Amino acid sequence: MQFHIEDMVCGGCVRGVTRAIQSVDAGAGVEATPETRKVQVTSAQPAEAFLPALAQAGFEARIE
Repeated sequence: MQFHIEDMVCGGCVRGVTRAIQSVDAGAGVEATPETRKVQVTSAQPAEAFLPALAQAGFEARIE
């Protein structure tokens, strides 16, 4: 699944996004690219499960 996170612009943001995603699924694979503001997530959880954790961490995300 892929998310677009407009406010993810640096390495610190990538770490925050990764922590938020892995708080829902500790084994999730996360590939984040700040330049394109895209995050690719590999997980058995549905994409919607990650949105509240990302919002709580301060990142508005949309599923692509």
